[in-house]
Amino acid sequence: LVEAETDMERTTALSQVELKRSHLNEQTARHIYDLKLDGYGPYGLTYDRSGRCSILYGQKGHVALMDCHQQSLHTEFYVQERIRDATFLHNTTMFAAAQSNHVFIYDNTGTEIHRLDDHNDPFRLQFLPYHWLLASVGRAGWLKYHDTSTGNLVSQHRTKLGACSVMRQNPSNAVMNLGHNNGTVTLWSPASSEYLVKLLCHRGSPVLSMAVDSSGNYMVTGGADKQVKVWDLRMYKETHSYFTPAGVPTSIDISQRGIVGIGHAAHSTFWSPEALRTKVKDPYMHHSMPGCGPVETLKFRPFEDVCGIGHAKGISSIVIPGSGEPNLDSMEYNTNPFQDTKQRREAEVRSLLDKLSPEMISLDPDAVGGIEESDPHKRLERTRDLQEEADAIAAGKTPKKQKSKKRGRSKIQTKLRRKHNNVVDSSKLKLREAREEEKRQSKASKGEAEDTPKEKAPSALKRFF
Repeated sequence: LVEAETDMERTTALSQVELKRSHLNEQTARHIYDLKLDGYGPYGLTYDRSGRCSILYGQKGHVALMDCHQQSLHTEFYVQERIRDATFLHNTTMFAAAQSNHVFIYDNTGTEIHRLDDHNDPFRLQFLPYHWLLASVGRAGWLKYHDTSTGNLVSQHRTKLGACSVMRQNPSNAVMNLGHNNGTVTLWSPASSEYLVKLLCHRGSPVLSMAVDSSGNYMVTGGADKQVKVWDLRMYKETHSYFTPAGVPTSIDISQRGIVGIGHAAHSTFWSPEALRTKVKDPYMHHSMPGCGPVETLKFRPFEDVCGIGHAKGISSIVIPGSGEPNLDSMEYNTNPFQDTKQRREAEVRSLLDKLSPEMISLDPDAVGGIEESDPHKRLERTRDLQEEADAIAAGKTPKKQKSKKRGRSKIQTKLRRKHNNVVDSSKLKLREAREEEKRQSKASKGEAEDTPKEKAPSALKRFF
């Protein structure tokens, strides 16, 4: 990270022009540039998991696939329809685009491969790389999961909270976080038809942007009240908040090293990693784009100290020192930016073989592979049996053996049935009480029936009853 030499200096005063001219080498300084695209804005962008390629999409139908290392245009086409969001799938050979009516799948040459008719009027897209699931949410408020390896719709959940335009995944447990217009944030899993957690993050104002850090412990939300709040997902409590005076926070992202980037109006503010844990007085860096607001998307590029900003006039790429992860794990699938065609194919096959089931997505990622706790009644019964056996051995007596009966009465079902007959629980007690009450009522009715003829008989004949 950039540090000030004296107490009078501030790192926020360091502009990209001065950073490029005096403090960066030539290889890093080439990542500071602006793309002026006035005709099809506002523009958004997203990166793949390796940071090698990026998708530039304009809301008026312009889509471009760019190689960020060589800074060259890979492919470009126009769909003649509004594009709200786009995301890469398992690698850079395919990506999905959320258009006006449906979700479309394209390859890296711009050829349309498939149209997902089940995803109607989508607003946001997210891809889960370890589960091969494409998630979408749209105007109808339905969260839908689509398996891109088999082409089947895995699950669809009705949020019952209206249209939703904010969706981010938790990288640690693959739980989907949705921000709604009533100021709440809900956490979803494809295995549950109801939300897992519901938080009231912004009272009286809609949630406009959201981000979750790589550890899954902190969530940052931005609302229409110009408040940026930091939440601890381990306790589901708000730790502290910040205020954006220039405008509402329209886009938030957290880098691999924990730097928080907030896009508001024509400005982008960056806070140090300590801003997630404690409240920091001054931001880390600041960048302004006069006449280009509001910021549509703000994304950090993986494994690079680069941040891409999409706005009404095009794309801006800036350098934020210390934001990218310097150590590359080449064993992780599809995160090597220098892989060749053979390595990409091998990684695709291996990741498909290691694909996780959607039912494994839960709030606790360590729950998978653990030991499920048994029923307390079974544990108590087992402990009682072991204690009786130990007492019998200590007293010098042989443990009582089950008699072997003939004609099928020694089967395991019969033994368990006889054993369960001796167990007295609340339902059996209620059944006994109901039977006793029924017997009392039957006796009372019989007594009334016996008294009725005696009362109706003449006085001269009553002595015969």
